Amino acid sequence: MPATCTLLAGDCTTRFETTTGDERTQRGRVVALAKPDRTLLVHDRSGYQPVAWLTRADSLTVEADGDGFAVTAHDAGRTLSVRSHDDGQVVEFPVSDAGVPVGECPAPDCGAALVRTGGDVVCLGCGDSYGLPSGATVHDDATCDDCGLPTMTVERGESLDLCVDYACDSLTDAVREVLDRRFDCPDCGRDLRVREHRGRAFLGCDGYPDCETAFSVPAGVFAGECACGLPRFETATGVRCLDGTCERDRPADPERGP
Repeated sequence: MPATCTLLAGDCTTRFETTTGDERTQRGRVVALAKPDRTLLVHDRSGYQPVAWLTRADSLTVEADGDGFAVTAHDAGRTLSVRSHDDGQVVEFPVSDAGVPVGECPAPDCGAALVRTGGDVVCLGCGDSYGLPSGATVHDDATCDDCGLPTMTVERGESLDLCVDYACDSLTDAVREVLDRRFDCPDCGRDLRVREHRGRAFLGCDGYPDCETAFSVPAGVFAGECACGLPRFETATGVRCLDGTCERDRPADPERGP
């Protein structure tokens, strides 16, 4: 479920202290915002910048009763506290990451918006999250025939259209269809096989453990053959050999050979 923010408002004393003896105390009718990442922001009536703040503190506590509230954030050597002089107001409300809308959640009894934020597609209702592989393009106008989630295009040698849910469409299986046994190991000549480690596909020599040659698979499409004999990929940062350390990274000369 979504995390919650706590909004606290009232006539308050705000105190910022450090272990080196620095101290700043202010009083006024302010609004304090306690965020799920243990950030505490204190705003008065002017401007957009807080009058006091402590971001991603080691600890953040909120105490409230009928007589008022106190909120304290603390990290190594710094403490920010806000204490009300009246009963004030305290409200909790759900929050989530903000992202680009990519569809609606197909989960039963949900139907909330799906957004892409960072490397994930997240439901703003039920909180379901789907991690995305590097370089993925998520489509907001196409859904998976099996589960109803958005589809994505991922480039791993070829363009692959898959569901964003790995359990529905395995990226490793799709990469295996494109790359498995397609190229030879440059060190021993045996097949390069598609393998998986921690959810990421890579190419490793079929002779393992006798031969430990392995390469990560770039996010890109084939762009010919390198002078070393391995494939080249057109990626977002340019054309490169499968072997990121290749010193012969240039197109192969069909007349002269490698």
